[in-house]
Amino acid sequence: MRPILSLALLAAAVAQAAPRLPASGVVLAQAREVPSVPAPGAETSVPPPPAQPATPLPEVPRTNTARPEPVAPRESARPAPSVEPALAPMGGEDAPGGDAPAMAQEPAPRPEAPVGEEPEAPVVPGDAPVLAASDEAPRTTDARQQRLVNGAPLYDPNVSLHIVQKKRFADEGKHELALYPAVVQVNGKYTNHAGTALHYSYHLQENFALQVTGQYNWHTNESDFNLELIDKVREQAQAASSLLLVWGLQAGVEVTPLYGKFAFLDNKLAQFSLVLSGGAGVGFTRHLIRPEVANEVDGQRYDVPARFGDTGSKFLGSVGGGFRLQFGESYALRLEVRDLIYTARVDKVDGCNLADFEALEAARSSGQDFASLQLSGSCKYQKFDGIDPKTKKNYREDIILGRDLVAEPSSDVLNNIGFYAGFSFLF
Repeated sequence: MRPILSLALLAAAVAQAAPRLPASGVVLAQAREVPSVPAPGAETSVPPPPAQPATPLPEVPRTNTARPEPVAPRESARPAPSVEPALAPMGGEDAPGGDAPAMAQEPAPRPEAPVGEEPEAPVVPGDAPVLAASDEAPRTTDARQQRLVNGAPLYDPNVSLHIVQKKRFADEGKHELALYPAVVQVNGKYTNHAGTALHYSYHLQENFALQVTGQYNWHTNESDFNLELIDKVREQAQAASSLLLVWGLQAGVEVTPLYGKFAFLDNKLAQFSLVLSGGAGVGFTRHLIRPEVANEVDGQRYDVPARFGDTGSKFLGSVGGGFRLQFGESYALRLEVRDLIYTARVDKVDGCNLADFEALEAARSSGQDFASLQLSGSCKYQKFDGIDPKTKKNYREDIILGRDLVAEPSSDVLNNIGFYAGFSFLF
């Protein structure tokens, strides 16, 4: 009986001492394999029980059918790895050498929103636009990014944005060919001009260009005021003040000090620029000798057109300014005002000076042939000789009119201000 009692006490002691092993012994674990976690501290910590898998959120009815509120994506909760508690080293705090290694506690997962509740939505401004039934989504939901500096909603369709940008089309290195079908003089006191001009520009820089301009006036005549003086009182303005410009050719420069753009037809953009130009060249002039008259010969009436005399080439200069309105990359509309300045001195008509006209008048009175006269080399006496077969006009009657023009030589500087309307092509 005593031996049996001794065995029972020994078994009870072994069973009681089984959980408490030395620190250097083997740690008991459950049958399934558990990943070991390093112990950063000396104390023993027990990880929390494994988290249950998150159940799917119930469908929440939306009250705003126009546009769903933006919801940040949320990752589904993953269960934490289960770690069984390891057996504490035998002795615990009472064991010798209390610096035995212990298991560290795994960091707790971030708290999730309660099951069945929506996460907190980002703050959206009250005046943010609502996108109706469309797959398009706003580019940002941040309230600070949806507002401009002045506070206007960035994505509100009712807000128009006006910004300053660089020129859409660069002019540097381009050629420009402009045609002005209508060039009309606007300061016609003694003269009237109407013509056509052709303009070429090469843009060396964005705001600077070289240009060549040619102009031909297909209508040149004295003003109605001056013609009325001739008809009623036999008087007219001085020859230098009523000199007519037939054509001109000049070269110069063009600068563009400012430019801008504007919208039209709600969604079209046009680019405009202010242009200033200046140039110098040569122009060919003429003067009225005799206005249009009616000639009667043998009881028959003939209409004789006006008679003009060439007064030679003169120095020609110009200054001007206007606008260029550009549509697209290659086409533009140009509206400009230019002042053509040319010297006016009338001392010859058709190349004949005062001495030539006196010799022609003497020969006309005596019926002498003009070819036998000693005239200057530039005098075109043929224009003052003969009879027009259509109008029966005797041109020798114009000699006295030409003489009156050069009898008192006059000089002046004329300003021919014209309005230029045309279009150009850039390439």
